[in-house]
Amino acid sequence: MNNQSVKVIAESSSTRTEWVLVDGDNILEHAFTGSLNPFFQTRREISHIIRLELPQAFFKRRWEHVYYYGAGCSNPDKNKIVEVSLVAQFKTPVTVESDLVGAARGLLIHDAGLACILGTGSNSCQYDGEKIVKNVRPAGFILGDEGSGSALGRIFLSDVLKEVAPQEVSQAFFDEYKVTPDDIMDAVYSNPMANHNLRTYSFFLAKHLDNDYVRGIVEHEFMRFFERNISQYDYKHYPVCFVGQVACTYSEILLSVANRFGATIKKIVLNSMPGLVAYHRDD
Repeated sequence: MNNQSVKVIAESSSTRTEWVLVDGDNILEHAFTGSLNPFFQTRREISHIIRLELPQAFFKRRWEHVYYYGAGCSNPDKNKIVEVSLVAQFKTPVTVESDLVGAARGLLIHDAGLACILGTGSNSCQYDGEKIVKNVRPAGFILGDEGSGSALGRIFLSDVLKEVAPQEVSQAFFDEYKVTPDDIMDAVYSNPMANHNLRTYSFFLAKHLDNDYVRGIVEHEFMRFFERNISQYDYKHYPVCFVGQVACTYSEILLSVANRFGATIKKIVLNSMPGLVAYHRDD
């Protein structure tokens, strides 16, 4: 193994960070740690997670480069927090990019198209094969993030609390999660990571898609994602790709909604790492 050809590639979502130590196409080490997000964590906290949760194999030598793609890495100041932490741990040159750049490179590599994230949050962009050329602002889980896990959870929990959801659906929810309405309110309004809790509750819907009310929530949110995001791109002339657990979990409904808009979905994958390995193979 030539240390000068070995790279670290990391992709951090709102729920976890995936790491690979890679030499060309050959993955030497593969690991997961907690999520890293400079909007919610300090440089010290990020460094702590990297050092304590990554296997020691990642720190044995100095590698050629660290390529990091992460949620919250949306401006130079936030990127610098992550960059300083990574440099301190790896003693290696570091490049920090947003999770959206990671999604575009991982989904499309060097092809042009639309890259979309449907996970805890949602985002989208038009990619020309090298860089993002257009992005509709996602606006976060309060003002935007249509079609995401947090949006689905927010709508469903609101219906449960206001007793708008069908009684049998609400009862099944309370039986499964063993929570009270007060517990739900506390999880949303007393937690700085409320979007994570909303996402967690949203996956209850996946078990009840045979219920018209439940299926309607998912369809409506995906329609909103297309109406408020995808429709602002020239989507009928480019392939559309999706990454994220929500996209994979509800892929049948996603494909159906895309068909209504006349969009061609090329790919729906759980994560971007295989594509990122291919993208960086010849760096």
